[in-house]
Order: sequence, then C-alpha cells, then structure tokens
Amino acid sequence: MSHARRGALDLSTTSSLEDLQTDEQRRILDTVAQVRKCGLESILSLPQLVVCGDQSAGKSSVLEALTEIPFPRSDNLCTRFATEIILRRAPSDFLTIKVIPDEQRPVHEQNSIKTFEESITNFDDLPKIMGLAMKVMGMDADSETDTPLGAFARDVLSITIEGPSRPQLTLVDIPGLIANATKGVTEADVKMVTEITDHYISQPRTICLAVISATNDHANQPILTRVKRYDPEGDRTLGIITKPDRLPPGSGSEKAFISLARNEDVFFKLGWHVLKNRKFEEQDCSLRERNYAETAFFRTSNFNVLPKESVGIDTLRSRLSVLLFEHVKQELPKLRQDLENALNETKYQLDVMGSRRSSPADCKAYLTQLSLDIYEVSKAAVDGHYEGEYFHKEITDEGFKDGDDTPISIARIRAVVQNFNSEFSETFRKVAHKYHIDLDKDGLSPFDPKCADGLGDRFGKAQITPIRWTKDEALKWVAHVLARTRGRELVGNYNPLLVGELFWEQSSKWQLLAIDHIECVADQCSKFLKMLLHDKCPKDVESRLWDTKIHDALKQRSHLASEELAKIMEDTKGYPINYNHYYTDTIKRRRQNRQRIAIKETAEKASKTTILPEQAGVENPAVTTAVDIDQLVQSLADSNEHNMENFSCEEALDCLFAIYKVSQKTFIANITTQVIERHIVRGLEKIFSPVVVNAMSDAEVEAIASEPLSAKRQREFLEERIKKLKDGHEIFRGVMGSSGK
Repeated sequence: MSHARRGALDLSTTSSLEDLQTDEQRRILDTVAQVRKCGLESILSLPQLVVCGDQSAGKSSVLEALTEIPFPRSDNLCTRFATEIILRRAPSDFLTIKVIPDEQRPVHEQNSIKTFEESITNFDDLPKIMGLAMKVMGMDADSETDTPLGAFARDVLSITIEGPSRPQLTLVDIPGLIANATKGVTEADVKMVTEITDHYISQPRTICLAVISATNDHANQPILTRVKRYDPEGDRTLGIITKPDRLPPGSGSEKAFISLARNEDVFFKLGWHVLKNRKFEEQDCSLRERNYAETAFFRTSNFNVLPKESVGIDTLRSRLSVLLFEHVKQELPKLRQDLENALNETKYQLDVMGSRRSSPADCKAYLTQLSLDIYEVSKAAVDGHYEGEYFHKEITDEGFKDGDDTPISIARIRAVVQNFNSEFSETFRKVAHKYHIDLDKDGLSPFDPKCADGLGDRFGKAQITPIRWTKDEALKWVAHVLARTRGRELVGNYNPLLVGELFWEQSSKWQLLAIDHIECVADQCSKFLKMLLHDKCPKDVESRLWDTKIHDALKQRSHLASEELAKIMEDTKGYPINYNHYYTDTIKRRRQNRQRIAIKETAEKASKTTILPEQAGVENPAVTTAVDIDQLVQSLADSNEHNMENFSCEEALDCLFAIYKVSQKTFIANITTQVIERHIVRGLEKIFSPVVVNAMSDAEVEAIASEPLSAKRQREFLEERIKKLKDGHEIFRGVMGSSGK
C-alpha cells in the first residue's frame, strides 16, 4: 500500500473533511460530539450517519472514501461487527480503538472487554490493533471458519480519531445483510446481522446511507426493504449506488440504475448518489488517485447525464454537509428535552433507592427516614388531608369511580373508603333484604330490578337480588312461620318470638354483604400501602418490608375485623332488642294507614250518590251523597270478624318492617365504624412508623434494608448515568444557550 494511504495520522487529505462543515454547522455538530463524549450514546439516540447495505455492496469503501481512513479490507475484517468511527477535533492527531461489549453478554465478559483500549499514531498499526480487538470479542481474525461466538458479533468496535482538521462527526459501518446461511455463517448469524441492522436504522436520529451495488438488481437487495420499513417516507435515507463501472455501457441494467439514481424508481426524499470506488486490483492506489479516476468516469460514462451534485465523493460530502446539519439542527431541541427527561427519571430512580445501606447503622437510619415518610403520607391520607405533592400526581391507580365515572386515586385512601362506605350503605338498603314485598297501598317504594347490577359479578345476580312478593304472598309466609312458632298465646295473638324468626330470614344476606364490603376496603388499604412502598423505596426493600412487616400487620387487622363482625352477627342473630321510638312510630303509622284505607273502602261501599231532581237533564248536574250509617257499622263489624285470622299476620308483618328498618341502620353504622374504621382504616399509618423501626434489632434492619450486590451495581450505574446526563445538560446550556438564539 502506498505511503499516501498508510502512515502518520497527520497525512494530507484530499478535498478535506472540513468540507463537511461551515462554522455554524461545526458549532451545532460540536454540541452533539460533546454530548457523545459524555458517554450518552447508550442513553439517548444521537444524530449519526450509518452506512448500511447488503454483503459486499461496497459499504466499507464508501466509509473509507468519506473518512479518508484506510481500513484493512482483507478477510472481511470490518464487516463482521459494527464499526463506529468517531471523528473529533483535538490539538494533535491520535487514534484510539476500544470495544463496546454487547449488553447481553455476562457481566464478567463485559468488564473484561471494557479493559481493552489501544492507541496508535500511525495507520500502519491499524490492521494489527483491529485483529487484537476481534480476539477480545472472541473472534479469530485469521480464520475463515465459524468461531465459538459465530461469524458475527453484537459487540461494537469503536474507533476515535482526533486531530486539528477533523470535524465533529460519527459514522457507523455495520455488517452487510446476508440472504442465506452459508459455510461458516449460520442461521443465527443471519438473524444477528439483521437485528444489528434494524437496531441502527430504526433510531429516529440516524441518517441511513443505504448502499447498493450496481452488479445486482436493486429489487434483490434487501436493504431497501428494511430502510423503507423504518423510514417509510424516505425522510432520513440517502441511497448510494456503487460499482457503476461494472455495468456494460448502454445495457438495460445501466439504464435501470441511471433511472434509479434519478429517484424515478425507489423514491427517497434525500435522493440518490453514485460513487465509483476502487476495484480490487486498484486497492494500492491512493485516495487522491481514487478520486481522480472517479471524476474521469463520471465525465466520460453514460452516467454523465446525472446532475453533478449526485455523483462523486466530493459532492457526497457536500450533500452530507447540508443533510446532516439540517437533520441535527432539527433534532437538537428534541434531544435536549430527551436529555432532561432522562436526567429527571434517573434522579427519581436514585432517590427511590435512598441512601447507601451497608452497615446496621446505615440500614436503621435509612428505615427510620423511610418509615417517617410513609407515616406522614399515610396519616395525611387516612385523615383526608391532601395538601402534599404525593396526592396531586397523575392518577395511574384507580381506587374508586364516582357517579360520573371519574377515577379517584387510591393515594387518597380516606376518600376511597368514604365512597365505598356510601356505596355499601346504598346497596345494602336496596338488596340486603331477602324479600321485597310490594305494598303500594302502604306507600312502599316500587321494586327496582337493577338494584343488584353492581354486585352481580361478585355474587351472581340471582343470589343477591331480593325475591319479589305481593302482600298476599308475604302474609302467607308470615302465616306459615306463625303456625310453626305457636305457643300458648290466644287466637288473634302471636308468639313474640315470631318477629325474631321473620327478621332472621329477612336479614339472611347481611353477613355476605358485610364480608364483601370489609374485604373490598381492606384490599384498597393494602393496595394503598403497596403503592406507597413502591413509590418510596427500591424493589428489594419493598418486597422484604412487605413480607416481614406490612403483610402480617394487614392480615392481623383483617383477622380482628372478622372477629368484630362475628360479634355483630351474633347480636343480629339473637332476638331483636329495640329502644328506638322510631320502631313504635313506624308500627303506629302503618296501623293508622291500614285503618284509614279500610274505613275509606267501607265508606265507599255504604255510600249512595243521587242527582238532585231539579238538575235532571243538565250536562254537569249537582249530586248528593248519602252514607248508610247502619251498613257502614255492619260492614266494619263483619270485616273485623272476617279478618280475625289475618290480624296476627298483619301485626307481625308491621313489626318486621319496623324492626328491620331500625336494625338495618344500626347494622350499617356498626359495620362502617366498629369494623371498617376501628380495625381496617384507623391506625393504618402505625403499621410502619419510626416507633416500629426503633423496636427492630440490628439483624432485622439488615435483613430488610441491606443493599444487595445488584442494588450496589444499580446505584453505581445510576450515579454514573446522572453524571453523564448532567455533563450533557451543561453542554447544552453552555453551547446552545449562548449561541443558539
């Protein structure tokens, strides 16, 4: 290879890479270069040029012509993994080679690969250093056969070239797409190359330089299909045609590629470009000689019909100068916002991890602060004081939906519980009675068949919907119960215990509804604490704290609530006891209402209406109504005698309605206060408080809060990421803030 291609890094360039940038362009690209220098490539999608194409399409030659770096091309060294070329401005010429390990490798392999770093000052050493890099990846640079890791690798060879005349630019050469597995190339390798290609060209801030060879019909080159998938409008793809000199002059193939170069076939908004690179027999020619031969070809061949700006390496640099600058300029504000978002998210993740926890004292201090935070939020949530920032975040967990179907955050646990209690009270009033008896004449509200819709999913609608009865059916039920409860009472009277029997059957669903309500509220409180732990501490502490403290405490509270419910149900299953005047008022009102209806019906039967003689023939004559007093008295006497057998049933039914209403109100109040409030909600903040932490032994606090090795690595990773992002933030504020006006 001639001295012009090999030697010191300060060799004279041809048209110079400085052509890629004006002063404004350099300032914009300097920003990206400095951000990249912070090590943010793995965090943010940064603007870059990616040379992609099918195997042997000439990608490496295009990259070499653009960067003027003489890559070794024997043994396909540069196309078995992605090669990232980072050009940076620096006071002196220098070249550094590193390997960025695949994240899917085991950690110890990644750490080993990261230690590899070589620097050179002469291009003659480049093949040797690249061979060493391949061995670090687990590939044999001197072998054509399959290697333990396959013929291709997901690791990235990173070449940083610094110099006073270098622009700030990043270009990436990726392995060429392979159609089918061959000797030394497995199906897994084919898939890997496709995945590597997709990874790069799918990034929205990548300008794809899609390289195709004129020696193969473009319809048979898969790279065009892949770039169209990720860039369907062709906004960030520039097509590059290589090896046009291999086409027979005047042939149909030549005409087809000239048409393609004119953007008449496969359309890209960025258009197409044609390059003539060195043939194999011209590999010892210098870059200057290569450029001269290319210029001569486009002046004399049939490709001279193409616009001058669409052919040759010099004009490609000019095109890339404009394309890259406009693309980067457009993306920088979005990139800055992405950086801000990444910085805020990483800070939040580190805050969630809390302080370092290595010794028992560290663990106790951490848990004390954590318990104080959880106590304060829980106390405010239980009391319904929602002034804190925690209660005003975006709703992601719905605790309840109000009448307008508006979600209420479970963080506002008091509001959630109050709404559940209100819903329980209303639902209980509608469906807790076993029989719904239609007594329209007595003013009972009409039956609503939809009253059990909300509970149908949990119990089955048939199980929970009250059985609808007429008054006659209800009296038959009472008569049946009366018959089996008879004692020594006289005819017309009933055993006082009858009302108790009726009440037990009418309230037989109370326990089922109460258990469901208690479980619902307990579940909401559990979700509240689980979400609070998730928001306030790292995952490892969250799971250990939940398993050792929170879960058992909640289980104990639910157990106490069940015991309290059992006591209430024991009282309910005893004979009703009442001292509320509402009971007697209700019975008195129902008796009066029944008597009023009976007198009205009897009076109507004993009444006779006649037209006054002088009103005969008049359209609306005056009438007179007379009541037969004897008939009225006799009808009432007959009625009382006839209904003597139903008297006891009527009285018992009146007593049932009265005692049921009184007991229902008492039961709802007892469930919501003695069970829900006393055992489920009240004191929720005390489950994990500083008092609880203070009582823990050193062994307990270490078991809960000690930082595992994975957490330590995660903390170091987050701290390093924050440092990089802060550096990037300062770069944007300094470079863009001062001159990007």
